Parts: sequence; C-alpha cells; structure tokens
Amino acid sequence: MAIRSLSPAISALGQQAQALYEELRPNIETPENIGKLIVMDVESGDYEIDELGIETSRRLQSRHPNAKLYALRIGYKAVEALGGILERTEA
Repeated sequence: MAIRSLSPAISALGQQAQALYEELRPNIETPENIGKLIVMDVESGDYEIDELGIETSRRLQSRHPNAKLYALRIGYKAVEALGGILERTEA
C-alpha cells in the first residue's frame, strides 16, 4: 500500500491555521474554552468558538461565503479521537 501525502494546498492551509491559532492562543485558551472547537477562516482571521463545529462553521460561512475553514479543539492535539483518548497540548 502506497503512503499518500497531503497536497501542498492542504498543508499550506494547515500551516496558516496553526499560525493563526498561535496568534490567538493567549486570548482563547482560557479555562472556559478548553475542549471547545475553534473554527477559523484562515484568510480573514475571523473565528468562532463553540461546543459544536457545524453551527460555528455555518455562522462563519454566512459572513464569509468562500471561506477556507479550519477547526481545532482548544487545548488538545486533535479535534476527535477514534478508539482512543484526546491528548492535551502543553500549556
């Protein structure tokens, strides 16, 4: 089985999202937000934080119809865990 890598465009989007998250991190990684989802429009820098990503995404898309959205779970290494546990990021 061949190993398939992410396309450069997807990797670039992820890098942009991570850079935006790092800028926002001091203001959003608060005790009341840990575990919530942040959905970001990486081009505009606009974002929403909520328990569920789908409604958050819809609100962002209504403001930015062609947005490239990226979601992260605040304070965790992954958005979801399949058959495992979510690992916290280092504070």
